[in-house]
Amino acid sequence: MTIIEKIIAAHAHQPTISPGEIVDIDIDVRLARDFGGANVVKNLIDNQLTVEDRGKSYFTFDCNPTGSDQKYAANQQTCRLFARANDVKVYDINTGIGTHLAIDQGLITPGRTLVSTDSHANIVGAIGSFGQGMGDRDIAAAWANGKVWFKVPESVKVILNGKRKKGLSAKDIVLNLLKKFGANSLLGYCVELYGDEVDKFSLDERVTIASMATEMGAIAILIPPSKGIINYCAARSGKKVEPVYASAEANYSAVYQIDITAFVPVVSKPGKPHDVVDADEVKGTKIDSAFVGSCTNGRIGDMEVIASLLKGKKVAPGVVLKVVPATDEVWNACLENGWLKIFKDAGALVGNAGCAGCASGQIGQNGPGEVTVSTGNRNFAGKQGKGDIFLASPAVVVASALAGYITTPDDIPEKPSVFEKSGPAKAGTDRRRIQKSLKEKPVILEGKVWLIDMDNIDTDMIYHNQHLSVTKIEEMGQYTFGNLKGWEDYAKKSEPGDIVITGKNFGAGSSRQQAVDCFSSLGTQAVIARSFGAIYERNAINAGFPILTYQSLDNLELKNRDLVRIDLVNGIIQNKRNGKSAQISKFSGIQMDIYKKGDLLRN
Repeated sequence: MTIIEKIIAAHAHQPTISPGEIVDIDIDVRLARDFGGANVVKNLIDNQLTVEDRGKSYFTFDCNPTGSDQKYAANQQTCRLFARANDVKVYDINTGIGTHLAIDQGLITPGRTLVSTDSHANIVGAIGSFGQGMGDRDIAAAWANGKVWFKVPESVKVILNGKRKKGLSAKDIVLNLLKKFGANSLLGYCVELYGDEVDKFSLDERVTIASMATEMGAIAILIPPSKGIINYCAARSGKKVEPVYASAEANYSAVYQIDITAFVPVVSKPGKPHDVVDADEVKGTKIDSAFVGSCTNGRIGDMEVIASLLKGKKVAPGVVLKVVPATDEVWNACLENGWLKIFKDAGALVGNAGCAGCASGQIGQNGPGEVTVSTGNRNFAGKQGKGDIFLASPAVVVASALAGYITTPDDIPEKPSVFEKSGPAKAGTDRRRIQKSLKEKPVILEGKVWLIDMDNIDTDMIYHNQHLSVTKIEEMGQYTFGNLKGWEDYAKKSEPGDIVITGKNFGAGSSRQQAVDCFSSLGTQAVIARSFGAIYERNAINAGFPILTYQSLDNLELKNRDLVRIDLVNGIIQNKRNGKSAQISKFSGIQMDIYKKGDLLRN
């Protein structure tokens, strides 16, 4: 078996397992973050569920470690009160990113399983563990039952051949891989990464690479643990570590041989993490701000790199450099090594340990028209604010902050670029609040279609992160597609019973449940897509919300607002205007069971 198959088989208590099987697996570490934690608590209380193992369940407050947003603060306090009443440990706002803490605090070790209300829970693939981001229903189920259902993914093997160029960072490596594979060619696969250079990767480098599996659509990138990783995990956990490696005869859906010597420093252009170009192509682009941090590049190794570049220098006039260490341990290392003084002397803003720019209400957000170069993992429109986000390595980000424009460490000018006078940015517009609902759960659906011919519609486009503190489903509908260009008024014009038909990789990105529940709030009956993001698919199924996939609907000759009939049992869609039909996916047994109950957590 492959690594993921061995881990799942062991946690399902089965001798063998194959791709496509759906099994219940034991979860060793169960994390609930501050934005999703309050909903986990609500689900547990509403369904009168108790915590199955308090020693495996944790709250991590990393989205808003300053507690600066009132709604986040309220959610955090909800979690604290529940934790006190139920003897659950809280990693509070002074500790850092939950998935990093799980590794560094020894909660997770190689070969184990972890779930979190964090779409980058697969970071633990850095140590050869299986982590998954899930919605609040899934996490509540894991807290209550100690296990969740999971479909065994197919595995692919990626082998990096050759030796990397001097100065090529782990971020460059993963962005080069993202350029090759795009946002959905690895959708739903588990990737195993091999090569002589891979064996030499530090833990920090492994974290950077594993963290961006989500942006490729992959379930996880699993990196077989080296001796150094094993020793680190054993020391941090105080336990014997039993790593899991693939069998020599393991079967893979594909094997990719990639020449790492061809990799160069690269940058992702705004809007799409996979829109990767050579750094030279965007060199000279004027920037307003720069950000170093996130779960992808907030480790000690990253801080050391930027300290070496900033020492004795000043950030370009008018440019704001924001630095946010991933954990309190990293923050303290910056203090002890004198790096904080270097950062401050250079003119940088240093924040509390945490996620920062990826989460609303924390250091790293940018405004309309603002151009930012960032070490984050995503640059979807609206994800890190209303401006444009370029993704790059810590070295490129800091070099750019010193220059005032995008550049590389070997090409920092003696005199930085300065801003020319410009007019004020245009203000945005508010949207009218709309609340609708649909209660019945028929197996035959009829409704008018909205044809949204786009691939890779991410969860920030479906439901923007600035509304993540909303916990009442009836309030969510008004924000649906509010950040999807051309569809910002969807909530105003949609009608109860509507059906959305769209392209590949719908729901890519975050683990937010609201991106599903907003459709229920409006009364939308179903979403049909060529494929779905892995976490989004789980969230929809677990909410009892119909999602289906198709290969081709061309013969239906669909027009916007055509009336269609969908048979969930047999997987058939019919255009009522012309009577033409096509085959789509039909509900699996577990999907139908949850759909009939209306929710994963209902009996």
